[in-house]
Amino acid sequence: MKLVSLNTWGGKMHKPLLEFVHDQSRDADIFCFQEVFDSPKSEFRNGFKTDLYADLSELLKGYNSYYAPMFTGYDTERRVNFPLSFGQATFVRKNIKVSSEKAIFIHGKYDYKPSIKMEGIKNALDLPRNIQCLRIKVGKKEILVGNVHGYWIPGEKMDTPERIAQSKAIKKISDSFSGEKIICGDFNLSPNTESLKILEENMKNLIKEFSIKGTRTHHYKKTSERYADYILVSGGIKVKTFEVPEIIVSDHLPMILEFSV
Repeated sequence: MKLVSLNTWGGKMHKPLLEFVHDQSRDADIFCFQEVFDSPKSEFRNGFKTDLYADLSELLKGYNSYYAPMFTGYDTERRVNFPLSFGQATFVRKNIKVSSEKAIFIHGKYDYKPSIKMEGIKNALDLPRNIQCLRIKVGKKEILVGNVHGYWIPGEKMDTPERIAQSKAIKKISDSFSGEKIICGDFNLSPNTESLKILEENMKNLIKEFSIKGTRTHHYKKTSERYADYILVSGGIKVKTFEVPEIIVSDHLPMILEFSV
């Protein structure tokens, strides 16, 4: 099976992004996307595509789609006056059975209400975060696929109390599933953090295993940090290939995993 994980940057590179997804859809079984906006209103706002989820769904008609919004009413920077949500989207090829799908919050909660007026990124740390969990049948086995977009604050992606708590929450969710699992996405973590070590306790970090040099593109200029994205797998996931190719369709690079169970 083939899984592709990518932070879409909200569709800022809209045409190259959709071309990449179309190309990968020839043989990809699962897509895990982060930073996906959904809205009945179709426009580019601050460069983001407000109905990116609809665009991806239209392109991936051979897949069942699942959307896990983390908050509504904000374009990540300020309040909007029309329906707009932001979250993860997972697409699974229709010939694969999905036993269940659920979003579990790992920071904050869905009904986000900032305590003060949201201006710029001052209140970004208030934004909720979840893990979208799907149980998928692979042959006679069931695996857990977790699609994560982790807690964010400006600057380097080092440990904070919120990130430690988030990793403990993800680990608890992962440990509660007895089968094999793949946890992927944009964790907003540096490689040598305690937060990441918590997740590596009983999972293999493929970014480290394959000595990947970074997961960010030249479009990311906020800090010198070159890591954010990871795929972690349990011991029974047989990795055939794993790569983070220099394909520029976002400020993040795609992660592509071929595996069997």
